[in-house]
Amino acid sequence: MPPNPAEVKQAELLRNDGNNYFKKSRFGAAIDAYTQAITFCPNIPVYYTNRALCHLKRNEWERVEEDSRRAIQLDSKSVKAHYILGLALLQKQELPKGIKELEKALNLGRGADPQGYMVEEIWQALARAKYKEWEHASSQRSWDLQNLKEACVSALKEKQYLGDISESEGFVDDATTPYLKRLEAIERVFNKAAEDDIPAEIPGHLCCRITLDIFHDPVITPSGLTYERAMLLDHLQKVGGFDPITREQFDPSQLVPNLAIKEAVHEFLDKHGWAYKID
Repeated sequence: MPPNPAEVKQAELLRNDGNNYFKKSRFGAAIDAYTQAITFCPNIPVYYTNRALCHLKRNEWERVEEDSRRAIQLDSKSVKAHYILGLALLQKQELPKGIKELEKALNLGRGADPQGYMVEEIWQALARAKYKEWEHASSQRSWDLQNLKEACVSALKEKQYLGDISESEGFVDDATTPYLKRLEAIERVFNKAAEDDIPAEIPGHLCCRITLDIFHDPVITPSGLTYERAMLLDHLQKVGGFDPITREQFDPSQLVPNLAIKEAVHEFLDKHGWAYKID
């Protein structure tokens, strides 16, 4: 049976009480208020996400996970619920699962109502997790490549010692090719294999021309230029409703996601995890 209007009204009053307690860092009192609101209206997802945030502030991660999962059951598109669940899973050292939830939150949050826009906050958490994941994988790849390289060099030296290098598997049978040339070839091959894990400059077309950071949520203005959405929303609020470069007037509703740049950024980050590093 759905709650009656009086119960809905009482639940909202309790929610407002909880919000006020939260602002004053009275997290225990806020939890009590949200819990009472849930008693009146148990199917309102925001009550659970609000309570989860209180538990987060108290480092009560199991309860954070419980409330965020319940919120997702009620609203699978809740940006905040997926975000909070991702943070809880990262705290449990469940890195892949935490990243998956943060990626869901990021994709759901792109293009959200400016009043509830939290892509930058989500991106910061996701970038730290992805960089940690890349560091671990990169170290393992480096170790594996070094061991393989040493094995190749050792095998080459052994063939050279035996005077039978021209028959070595994987090398051209060319008696005129010096031993040192083959060592150099091995060096080149393994350096090439390690290139993707070596930090370099991020291509300019993947970065916002104002923030100079890699795009998180690229959008196109009516003038045809691409910017970071969060930067534009901040610009519109603090400076005025015009393009930062062309000065052409526009409204936030006219911003169009740049899906091509978004996909290019995704592919670049997937190959170069070091680019997730936050200065």
